Amino acid sequence: MLRRLPPVLLTLLVVVLGVTALAARPATETPRRTADFVVLVGVAGLRWDDVDPQTTPTLWRMAQQGSIGSLSVRSAHRPTCPVDGWLTLGAGNFAAWNGSRGGGVCPPAGVTVEQPDGIGANLPDQESVVQHNQQRLPWGAVPGALAESVRCSVAVGPGAAVAAARPFGRVDRYAAALPDDPAPLLGSCVLSVVDLGTVAGDDRSARAEQARRADADLARVLAGRPPRSLVLVAGISDTDLPSRLHVAVADGPGWERGWLTSPTTGREGYLQLVDLAPTALAALGRPMPERLFLGRPALSVGGRPADLPTAIAAPADADREAAAQQRVAGWFFALLAGAQVLLAVAVLPLLRRARRHAGPVGPAPVPRRVVAVVELLLIAAALAVPAALLADVVPWWRGDHAGWWFAATTVLLLVGATAAVRFAPGHDATLGPLGAVAGLATLVVAADVLTGARLQLNGVTGYSALEGGRFSGLGTVGLGVFAAGSLLCAGWLAQRVHRRWRPMVVVAVGGAAVVVVGSPYLGADSIGAIALTAGVSVAAAISTGGWLTVSRLVWAGMAGLAVTIGFAVLDLRRPATERGSLGRFLAALGDGTGGLTVHRSSTANFETLVNSPLTVLALAGALLVWFALLQPWGGLMRLFGIYPAMRAAMAGTGVAAGLGGLLGGSALDVAGAAGALVVPMAALAALRVLDHSTDRTQPGDGGPANGRLGVAPPGGPDRPDADAGTGAGEQTSTGDAPASPPADPPPADGVAGGGGDAPDRATGRAARASTGVATA
Repeated sequence: MLRRLPPVLLTLLVVVLGVTALAARPATETPRRTADFVVLVGVAGLRWDDVDPQTTPTLWRMAQQGSIGSLSVRSAHRPTCPVDGWLTLGAGNFAAWNGSRGGGVCPPAGVTVEQPDGIGANLPDQESVVQHNQQRLPWGAVPGALAESVRCSVAVGPGAAVAAARPFGRVDRYAAALPDDPAPLLGSCVLSVVDLGTVAGDDRSARAEQARRADADLARVLAGRPPRSLVLVAGISDTDLPSRLHVAVADGPGWERGWLTSPTTGREGYLQLVDLAPTALAALGRPMPERLFLGRPALSVGGRPADLPTAIAAPADADREAAAQQRVAGWFFALLAGAQVLLAVAVLPLLRRARRHAGPVGPAPVPRRVVAVVELLLIAAALAVPAALLADVVPWWRGDHAGWWFAATTVLLLVGATAAVRFAPGHDATLGPLGAVAGLATLVVAADVLTGARLQLNGVTGYSALEGGRFSGLGTVGLGVFAAGSLLCAGWLAQRVHRRWRPMVVVAVGGAAVVVVGSPYLGADSIGAIALTAGVSVAAAISTGGWLTVSRLVWAGMAGLAVTIGFAVLDLRRPATERGSLGRFLAALGDGTGGLTVHRSSTANFETLVNSPLTVLALAGALLVWFALLQPWGGLMRLFGIYPAMRAAMAGTGVAAGLGGLLGGSALDVAGAAGALVVPMAALAALRVLDHSTDRTQPGDGGPANGRLGVAPPGGPDRPDADAGTGAGEQTSTGDAPASPPADPPPADGVAGGGGDAPDRATGRAARASTGVATA
């Protein structure tokens, strides 16, 4: 009972830390009524670099006195064409018009607007569009949900008619073009939607002329706006690929000189297209159709520079960075995957010849210089993702050749980081490079998260605001690197202390990592925190020795489930607008719409699995580990037997990465990011263990006592187990040292059946007594 009690208590401690991390949430401001009328003005394709005092003076003045932000125009289709943008605006959810998008080019809208009377209009295609979104698309959007939430609405222009049409196609008030005096029309209903055309193309002069015409019409809208009204101007959609961030300006009482933000982004200066509908209803003091709206009401927060050009430069720069990130991220991960595959192939012959031959005749060893070069390449490969994350400190996206600037910056950082690891104290120890790389990777990601995750937003190894999936906290790649780095650090530190204290060290380091990942103030990733809790529980359970048995895996699963249940209970007690993703999912299960979330997650997993380069990284790493490193000649089993805490760390990483990807809808992306760090370091440590597999230590020369095997070079910080083969749940080695060794014992060439390379204590004592030589 005393032996079983510590794992239970440690598991409970991890659960408490996980629930604590997820339970505390930032205080959110309750939206309040600020206007009697709302006017939504849409200009498809309008970006912040189209706005200046000469071309768009009206919009410039409006931005000066109102609140501004970058608008992500994600819809159910890529790209978000104008008709999709207008439909998403009216649905408050990711919606799309019927039809395909061939070659990334937006087809003609093809919207039919009938005017059976002189007041309103009718969209005959609306019912089929509603059925398409309800039955074919995974978001459950209901086009017309915004119009259904108010008593009366006005539409000006065909795009506005799409947004303001009710689900059965009726538009309450309609005008095909903006009247010379729009005041009577805009004042006839509490909600007005105005289409001011499109700004499209790459030609600067053509875009300026289109923006100038839209600005002139906006001047008439502002002149005719009703009293005590909120006017929202939005670049409602893309016009072609690649997607971009667009203009968002709010002008009205309570929206003075701030940044626009939303609970769906959690980032100052960013909001989504789906947030505009709930923002309009919140400003009018109308109730929300919670099941239909995916967006949340936007807010105005302080902190905006008083100088307008400086303020506008921020969203314009974010748009350039997001556009460059889309172009660069694909080839970066493709090159990384290719480089790691080639490096894995190069390591295979080294693993075969790494074990030194103790006899007079044998194959020639690999030259030390070659081994040193391969080790440096392995270190660089493991540090590639942290270096790419750190590259966003330099504004590489502002240059004419952004990709080359990013590559140069990343290479310089990678060389510096590799040199730091190479010349760090303890580099010659078996686990020295692994500990240094893991610590450096964890430090880079943690520092970014603790300072607001600014490097991950629109970063090559982070997440893009254009995707609309995440705007703050820890991204998919960051989760993989941070989970792997923190668990490897925990294992490396645990290996340096006595066996009985190792679970404590793993829980301390892993628990802190869970808090960083799950806290809404930091990583804001509840799924990642649940997955990491399971990984930490596994690592703590086997850090003293033994394998990942079914019972230990069940303990880890129970820990993750306990965190999930604890957080779910707390999350469901919050108001609907303040719930996290888990609380919203459980609420959806209660009202019968949870199947949509499951459908979206499974669809996202499949698409990511097929299209992501990180899938190649994950599969290549798994193949190298299974078919090479875990073979008798591969060295990883020997490493696991001598350093059980490292085996625990790698097993916990596998559990955390697998669960994080599966539950988060990112398939093998988390595992691929974790593998990019773990697999090169596992290969390097295996090479070093094999290199020392035939070392001998004379009694009394200061070498390891009690038959300690796989010893690091003198002065190294590694602490191999004194009895590596007899840890909990392990078998005694039978392939590395004979029970009655001859006067000149043969080199060790087998792999421990379950515990590595060390013989049991009795065998080791007998060997030393009879021969005076301890086999290492």
